[in-house]
Amino acid sequence: MTKAAKPKSLKATVTHLEMKRRPRATTPLPVNLHATLMKATGIPLHFYRYLQWQVGREWHWVARLRLTDEKLSEIVHAKSTRIYVLSVEGAPAGFFELSDREDGTVELVYFGLMKHVRRRGLGEWMLGQALSTAWSSTPGRVIVSTNTLDHPAALPLYQKMGFEPMSQNGAIIRPLADEEILAMVKSENQSSG
Repeated sequence: MTKAAKPKSLKATVTHLEMKRRPRATTPLPVNLHATLMKATGIPLHFYRYLQWQVGREWHWVARLRLTDEKLSEIVHAKSTRIYVLSVEGAPAGFFELSDREDGTVELVYFGLMKHVRRRGLGEWMLGQALSTAWSSTPGRVIVSTNTLDHPAALPLYQKMGFEPMSQNGAIIRPLADEEILAMVKSENQSSG
């Protein structure tokens, strides 16, 4: 049996953006779509990992998938974390996560749609909802980061909605190896069985 090769590390340029005032208008929900956006209070870790995997696997969202249950729970169940799940036609379709910082900043930590609902006009609407939610706590600013491995529309959409770039830096992303994916699936099967 041959050992699977480790995936190569990927280089990315990270852009950090900020918004210092609430957007003037939000985009309406596209017509002919039955969509709901609900706050996920006390989100089960297996469901959170499912969202991370389904939304972020193409874009190499790996950091949260590598965390132990204890570390992940500390983050997603913290009082400063707000997670909202998008459903379209009754099925999970995306999510966004906000983190309230002590300095009066709200960070849009994660934002994305699952593949089956992309190109339906939901991205701009959901980002508008995320920003309305972020600004509801009257922060001094809202921040977000994206990188060159993310969806190509991410940076232009953030800027269209009013974010302005503050800085950039390089990053190395180490994709999940096959063994990590199998271990994650095995762990989830054991915890739900």
